[in-house]
Amino acid sequence: MAYYGKCLEAVMAQLDKFTPRRDTPEQFLEAAAASLQALSPPKQSFVLEVLSGCLEYRKLLTVVVDAFYAQDGRLCLRVDRSRFTVICYLATFLLEELGFQLFCDIIKSQPVDKMCKFLRFFFDPLHLCSWIKDGWSLIYEPAHVKENWIDPLMRWQPEVQELISHLEGVSASQSSPLKTKAKVTEPKEFNLTAPKPRTIPAPEPVPVVAKPRPVPQSTYRTPKEQQQLETVKRYNRRKAEELLLRANVEELRCAMPRTCREPTQGSKQQLQPQFTPRIRKTPKLTFYRPNNVPVKLNTAAILREGALYQRQVEQELRRIDKLVDGAGDFSEFLEWQKKMQAKDQEEQLAAGECRRLQGKLSHEEAVLARQSLVQENKQRAEQQKEQMAELMLQHAERRLQEDRSKKELVEQVIEGQKNVKAAQAKLVKGRRQTVQEVIEASQGLLQRRAQEAREEQRRRCELISQLRALETQPTRKGKLVDLTQIPGYGLEGEMSIVELRERLARLKENQRREEEEKRDQIIQGKRTKSQELQDKLEQISLCRAAMGRSAALEAA
Repeated sequence: MAYYGKCLEAVMAQLDKFTPRRDTPEQFLEAAAASLQALSPPKQSFVLEVLSGCLEYRKLLTVVVDAFYAQDGRLCLRVDRSRFTVICYLATFLLEELGFQLFCDIIKSQPVDKMCKFLRFFFDPLHLCSWIKDGWSLIYEPAHVKENWIDPLMRWQPEVQELISHLEGVSASQSSPLKTKAKVTEPKEFNLTAPKPRTIPAPEPVPVVAKPRPVPQSTYRTPKEQQQLETVKRYNRRKAEELLLRANVEELRCAMPRTCREPTQGSKQQLQPQFTPRIRKTPKLTFYRPNNVPVKLNTAAILREGALYQRQVEQELRRIDKLVDGAGDFSEFLEWQKKMQAKDQEEQLAAGECRRLQGKLSHEEAVLARQSLVQENKQRAEQQKEQMAELMLQHAERRLQEDRSKKELVEQVIEGQKNVKAAQAKLVKGRRQTVQEVIEASQGLLQRRAQEAREEQRRRCELISQLRALETQPTRKGKLVDLTQIPGYGLEGEMSIVELRERLARLKENQRREEEEKRDQIIQGKRTKSQELQDKLEQISLCRAAMGRSAALEAA
């Protein structure tokens, strides 16, 4: 286990040094191979193989590791990211090549609680068949992902679950060590000095309070100002009552005829009040009732009254037309209306009886339909039972076929594990050759890029020399402007400045002419409207006169 632990530590150390923005995988692998020369050849080949795989499938592994830190690994340290990346790569791409026993040894060489948590998250069937499959399908073909990666991981589910349960047991045993009995502290009494008895303090002298001043009598009496205000208020009220009584007497004298206003001697004494008020004569009031007072109407009132008279005239004309056409008594229509209402009532009663009978029929039909539905449901249930029995037989046959295929697959895997070393050596040789080809290609690309950079630098120098030569040539500072010349930009409706000024002047002239025409139209409309209102007023006065004459004739 220590052997694999050191190999994984070397891979994690190299992955921590990799920076995607700065390093390329080919150059980084070269530098890593140079730094791992101190290791033995088997260790070096294993480390380079795992490191190249992690860099090649970095996007796939990032999908799983990021999701793990977002869901179950919130409390895990970020320094363990490369550890989870290496374990994810080994489980996805090298599990069948290494064998499950070797994979278990690699897992046990790492921290148990971290590996248990990551394997439980990664080998969850729900995660593998849902978002992991979808995330990998965005990078590679869905069929390739399902056939080469998801299906093998699903086949290794039973063994991995046993490994996870074993790791959980190991973690539980490590987390709960045997507790040793702690030494109990024995309490001892404090050796305190006995306190002295307290002396009784001397009583404090009672303070002498100054004698308070008595409450003044003015507090319980009403102020003089308030009494004066009450007196003035009563006097003003009595005076107002006297003035009101005088005014009432004057009004009665003005309202009564002269014969009634001369009372007898006894009545004078009775009407005379107890007090002797001073009667002030007022001039006689004269009331005028003006006739035909002109009322000033606004436009809305004139139009409203004109429309009212117009409606009245139209109603009168319609009534006269009906009389001319032979409009008769209204009693015949009332009799016809009563007959039709009785007929409608009879039809409603018949329709209600018909609806009641239809409801009974529909109820009976519903009962029959319910019974037929129960029979159909029984038949369907029997059919479904027969189908379920057939499906169970087919499922049993399918399980037998799957068991046979699994046994064949296990035999194939055992045969394949026998040739692991030869295949591993062949794979390492092929990957070295691929790395060498990639290095040569990258060197050729770097040479081409250097050549292109030199060409670009030479071309820039030529352009700079041409620009400096152009700057040294004399230029004309002044610029001649021809206002009659068209710019020639190729725009639609392009014109010179002189033509533009001429058109603007014509446009202003047309706008001024249109404003004058609108002003004349508004003035003419106001005159027409005032004339119409004048005619309407004359028509209203005529209608009023006619209505007054008709009212006088009816009163006479």
